[in-house]
Amino acid sequence: MPILSVQHLHKSFGIKEQRSTVIDDISFTLRRGECYGLLGPNGAGKTTTMRLCLGLTAADSGSITLVGNEIPMHARSARMRIGVVPQGDNLDPDFTVEENLRVYGRYFGMSRAQIESRLPWLLEFSSLSAKRSARIAELSGGMRRRLTLARALVNDPDLIFMDEPTTGLDPQARHLIWERLKTLLAAGKTILLTTHFMDEAERLCNRLAVIDHGRMIAEGEPSALIAQHIESQVVEVYGDNAINWSQTTGRQNADRVEISGETVFCYTNDAEPILHSLANVSGVRYLHRPANLEDLFLKLTGREMRD
Repeated sequence: MPILSVQHLHKSFGIKEQRSTVIDDISFTLRRGECYGLLGPNGAGKTTTMRLCLGLTAADSGSITLVGNEIPMHARSARMRIGVVPQGDNLDPDFTVEENLRVYGRYFGMSRAQIESRLPWLLEFSSLSAKRSARIAELSGGMRRRLTLARALVNDPDLIFMDEPTTGLDPQARHLIWERLKTLLAAGKTILLTTHFMDEAERLCNRLAVIDHGRMIAEGEPSALIAQHIESQVVEVYGDNAINWSQTTGRQNADRVEISGETVFCYTNDAEPILHSLANVSGVRYLHRPANLEDLFLKLTGREMRD
């Protein structure tokens, strides 16, 4: 039985003829022990989908079953068995690190003994044992994010919802969070993840869905989706002469060419002709690499900015 099942979900906001559809017939399931990613541009419907799954917003139609409970009817019972890492840190600044964990544990009806028995592991997991008595204002951004993650684990949840867990962190902090999430997955936990970092999704997700304008436009394993939608190799060309080069030689040798700013992206299954043509071209630099999840994302959702 899936730990989370979402079937034909619809959600609109607004009144009468001014209603705007934000979730349009989305369906997916989570298997126990996997990391499932929801990817999409700003406003695609990712956070709304998570709120619907948590029973914080009511759907117009469709069904949600979360850890065996119908949502929103039994949302309170379901939320006792899950953890949530929100987009922003909402830690209590008046409490210390360990006090934040203790107070959160009481929300789940945990006894004092249960909370105290989990505190050492939570502090060690988040690398905050040395900061257990520190106030929130004394913590760095990475420390606060790790504490938010530890807090979501107070009740030893079966499923953890993570809404952009590493946004705003430096590379070192991001890699530490990734290490901790892999530890959770290895221990059999299940994660539902939204992120704007394609390398994060590619590293962590067993399966993922790409959502745009409230609709699911692709779903599957990251490597399979890349192979299905994108040519195997990419040559990025940039420099003063890149655009001129692309209008002649580049388009002749690539299967597909995209231009973003001053960078030319040449997509191909055989990069040798492109690399050969660039060997003696002045005013350009280039990078040859395999196709990745970001290429897939940009092809499916476009390169234009979203607010």
